[in-house]
Amino acid sequence: MSEVNSSERVGGWTRFVTARPRLALLAALVITALAVLAGSGVADRMGSGGWEAPDAESTWTTRVLEREFSASQPNLLLLVDSGGASVDDPAVTAEAVRLTDRLSAEPGITGVGSYWRTKSPALRSSDGHEAIVAARIGGDEKGAGEILDRIAPVYRGAHGPVEVSVGGPVAVRHEMQSIIQEDLLRAELIALPVTLVLLVMVFGSAVAALLPLGVGIVAILGTNAVLRGITEFTDVSVFAQNLTTALGLGLAIDYALFIVRRFREELSAGADPRTAIGTTLRTAGRTVLFSALTVAVSLAAMMVFPQYFLRSFAYAGIAVVLLAAAAALILLPAALMLLGPRVNALDLRRLMRRRRGKPAAGPDSPDASEDSGRGWARFSVLVMRRAPVFAVVTTVGLVLLGLPFLGVKFGTADDRQLPATAESRIVQEHIREGFPGSPGGGLEVLAEGAASPGRYASFKERIESLPGVQQVNGPVTGDGFAYYDVLPEGESVGQEAQDLVRQLRAEPAPFDTSVTGTAAVLVDSKDAIADRLPWAVGIIVVVTLLLVFLLTGSVLIPLQAVVLNALSLTAMFGAVVWVFQDGNLSGILSFSSTGDIETTLPVLMFCVAFGLSMDYGVFLLSRIKEEYDRTGDHEHAVTFGLRRTGGLITAAAVILAVVMVAIGTSRVTNTKMLGLGIALAVLMDAMVVRSLLVPAVMKLMGRVTWWAPAPLRAFHRRFGLSEGESASTADQDVEERPEVTGRERDKITAGA
Repeated sequence: MSEVNSSERVGGWTRFVTARPRLALLAALVITALAVLAGSGVADRMGSGGWEAPDAESTWTTRVLEREFSASQPNLLLLVDSGGASVDDPAVTAEAVRLTDRLSAEPGITGVGSYWRTKSPALRSSDGHEAIVAARIGGDEKGAGEILDRIAPVYRGAHGPVEVSVGGPVAVRHEMQSIIQEDLLRAELIALPVTLVLLVMVFGSAVAALLPLGVGIVAILGTNAVLRGITEFTDVSVFAQNLTTALGLGLAIDYALFIVRRFREELSAGADPRTAIGTTLRTAGRTVLFSALTVAVSLAAMMVFPQYFLRSFAYAGIAVVLLAAAAALILLPAALMLLGPRVNALDLRRLMRRRRGKPAAGPDSPDASEDSGRGWARFSVLVMRRAPVFAVVTTVGLVLLGLPFLGVKFGTADDRQLPATAESRIVQEHIREGFPGSPGGGLEVLAEGAASPGRYASFKERIESLPGVQQVNGPVTGDGFAYYDVLPEGESVGQEAQDLVRQLRAEPAPFDTSVTGTAAVLVDSKDAIADRLPWAVGIIVVVTLLLVFLLTGSVLIPLQAVVLNALSLTAMFGAVVWVFQDGNLSGILSFSSTGDIETTLPVLMFCVAFGLSMDYGVFLLSRIKEEYDRTGDHEHAVTFGLRRTGGLITAAAVILAVVMVAIGTSRVTNTKMLGLGIALAVLMDAMVVRSLLVPAVMKLMGRVTWWAPAPLRAFHRRFGLSEGESASTADQDVEERPEVTGRERDKITAGA
């Protein structure tokens, strides 16, 4: 009964998408135009932070300090350079005081202080030629950015005897957001034409090449509209737009490649367009649906983390995956219905063959896949003939590539993410290298509850006695609260500063205390990720096992898929540490190494890369399963699967890698790391894992690969899906009789 219902559903879907193809495409055009309008300006509503855990101690403490002590955490720093004169020169002092007073009167600015008001040594450079005016811009990221845009041009530049530069955390975030938007536009301008050229090379036909690109553009524009709506309810990171572009093009092209390829195969076999679409949806369409679900689950796992930076990628990723799949399963069949055999029009390879005097290939070989397929078949036979060697050597090689990750050090994003010419980075570098303290980078210890001056003084002495403390200022008292400003020795987010955070939190006090500051935010972020990571990995693994079982009916193949996917990521994680943490290739890639990796990036890269690996895994396994159901010959099915999908997966991986490399040309280090790292993971998965490990491991496992206990076989027969027709009763009988050979199986199925 379930097989009949499944066929009826697919047949009904085929009739739905082919009944009114022109109307479907017109509706899609209107919806896309509305999406362009709805998604316009989405980047301006996004934030550039989101690394902190909203329910952490540091976040709560920061809110209290902002409310009770407006001058406690300056996020705007004006670096005042007096040239050759001293910052204490009367003319310099007069101009600096005037700037300080003027800044104090600006709307939205609170807690203004400066060296010339406080005479604090931490606000004066060691050479005496630079000093700082510190202030706080209140409100959320968007409001703070608008205020900065208004006041920065007024204060930046020459003012009498001094030169002023604008920096501080709010300036770093705002400049990072602007650069990411510029770089994303450049990446799209690079990726789109290169992708089109590659698609023409894959398909030959310019008409067929335009279809995947159109699906990708629809997915990207639709996702921007979705993100614009989400910004009305919650914070969304501007970094998520990079994922939207990459996955929108990459996955849409993957899905469209798979569907267009199968449609052309059916046409070349003599089917009419409507029949070809029905077969395509019943086979490749099911695979696309399964692939979209696996990728969406991997990305949805980031929803378990509290940081909105990670959650933003879940929002963008889920939206773009579902929209790409929807466009591939609805709009693409409608377009193919209208085009029919014209999908092979403008075959550029036929024109090249004619110029070379070679006979032109006919329409029954539209993408010249046969020669490529035979090459993949011969390669798979070679791999399976030496399966133990390929399995061991490939596994050891991948493990060795991942070894650098054992030395990973986690940190937080700072101004060094920006290019060396960025103004806010220059200001922060001057402060970091030339000032004795760490203005804006210290720790704040909040004391809650009234206490006597003696108790405040006693607790200050205890803080000063802790290792790693350079200076303690305060306490600054208020209505029921007080706070101490603690300057750590060394880097403001170094390991010593993180250890100091834990010591401050463990230090007994006569009142309730809590700690915030850059290092405290990092400590809390690491703890939040460590607490939620097992849940995220568990969700990905469990759902992946279930989906792959529903696709294959095997207990062992899902386990194999998870393990091999994890192996495919080792090179990415090893390269991230070797390149971006240790600084190798920093000159060639134009970035500055901070000696650590931003805490959330490995989580993000794991979820994205694992999902994309499953995308290719589903494509390969579906064709292997289809052929195994038809013939019962295990080795032949593996060879057939690689023959049919090896070139397709490689082409899709190269195209996605091109998109990710274009993203990786960003001037912001985190975006560069994301793009180049995932490009490497995709290529390793397609060219090493799918080409070498999968056939080798499946050869070693033999027919036991398809084993499942009787209850699970019954469950799969009832609820499972696979590419191709559902297994017949005769097929099911053969599954339960492993002694049946491929030839005998053909006879049984033919007789059925």
